[in-house]
Amino acid sequence: MPLLNKTTSGARGATSPALTRLRAALTLFFALDGFIFAGWVVRIPAIKEQTGASASTLGLALLGVSAGAVITMTLTGRLCSRFGSRQVTVVCGVLMPLSVALPPLTHSAPALGLVLLFFGAAYGGINVAMNSAAVDLVRALRRPVMPSFHAAFSLGGMLGAGLGGLVAGHLSPTRHLLALTVIGLLLTAATAPTLLRYEVPPVPGAHDAAGSGDSGASGGSGGSGGSGGSAESARHDAPGRAARRTRGLVLVFGLIALCTAYGEGALADWGALHLEQDLDAHPGIAAAGYSCFAFAMTIGRLSGTTLLERLGRTRTVVGGGLLATAGMLLGALAPSVGVALAGFAVTGLGLANIFPVAVERAGALAGPSGVATASTLGYGGMLLGPPAIGFMADWFSLPVALTSVAVLAAVAACIGAATGRTPTPGDRTAEPSARRPERTPVR
Repeated sequence: MPLLNKTTSGARGATSPALTRLRAALTLFFALDGFIFAGWVVRIPAIKEQTGASASTLGLALLGVSAGAVITMTLTGRLCSRFGSRQVTVVCGVLMPLSVALPPLTHSAPALGLVLLFFGAAYGGINVAMNSAAVDLVRALRRPVMPSFHAAFSLGGMLGAGLGGLVAGHLSPTRHLLALTVIGLLLTAATAPTLLRYEVPPVPGAHDAAGSGDSGASGGSGGSGGSGGSAESARHDAPGRAARRTRGLVLVFGLIALCTAYGEGALADWGALHLEQDLDAHPGIAAAGYSCFAFAMTIGRLSGTTLLERLGRTRTVVGGGLLATAGMLLGALAPSVGVALAGFAVTGLGLANIFPVAVERAGALAGPSGVATASTLGYGGMLLGPPAIGFMADWFSLPVALTSVAVLAAVAACIGAATGRTPTPGDRTAEPSARRPERTPVR
């Protein structure tokens, strides 16, 4: 094991400039994704008025974003395995800016839903590809830096929402979103060469760990305890058990991601409408609601690496889920705009690191397919969220509907607490104790 550590340390030193450039380029793609998505989100009220949609029909139209994303995520995982995550990231980095210009060209809810399918497909594709590339880079860096990439997404979302609030009273949705298309294509053209030029160096043992599940942890006693037929049987059964457990863990992490993405999607799609319709906020202030949420997520994710190194994943996920529960109850039921904005910010802090942790753990287990599975379940939360909140808003009220975000954040905290001690094969950054060399398993 000391020899492996020395070899890895040398490899990192030799490739650190390339890894630094790759990290910077990938960070820009995350920021671009958040910038474009937020630019679309803050124009939802204007496009709702343009199409004449009710709350429930708008919810069904918004379903197109999540449906398009979920449909393409599994396919994107396979494309990443075949062609490379960075290459697929660049392709989706072209498609997403092109697709964001389409929604303001529609004048009915069905037409809006159709074009949002295309937008959602590009959005889902770039998210799987970027996260798959980020998992590889995190493994090479051997530090829990996944939240920093998602911090860039949140920062891009904050900037996109802030810009949208500033231009909402001066530019039509058509001109605004067309400007986002031009900006997105220019940034992709400038960043893609760096992302494609450098390779992520392989990490010794990483592929074995990802591919074998927890066979090293659970199969050791079986391989050393018996003899003859029982030992042979254990050797044959271990890969199947390891594969089943790996799939089960990926699904659990995906469920945590689902609970988190439900909250992010709810605030993105309905936060501005809640502030404007229920609390009589000015359209510019209503657009700032998502900015507060995105800014808080940015702060939380910028500190995510430190939190994970000091607290470990379990405490980070459980604490974040409980904080988001309290914040969303405040944001949904607040009697004034200021208190609601504060609740949105607290919710952003709580949700900040849950999704990155869930996706990174799934990717560490199963590579691009693990990222695709967890992301599909995660964005299934967005698939469920818009129509569910729309119907609940019609049946009860939008504030009551938004309290469902608090419920699912509490569920994520409970699952995180229940599975917190589950070992992740090949992972050396899950908990503070994993940094101790004597506890690092030999593979």
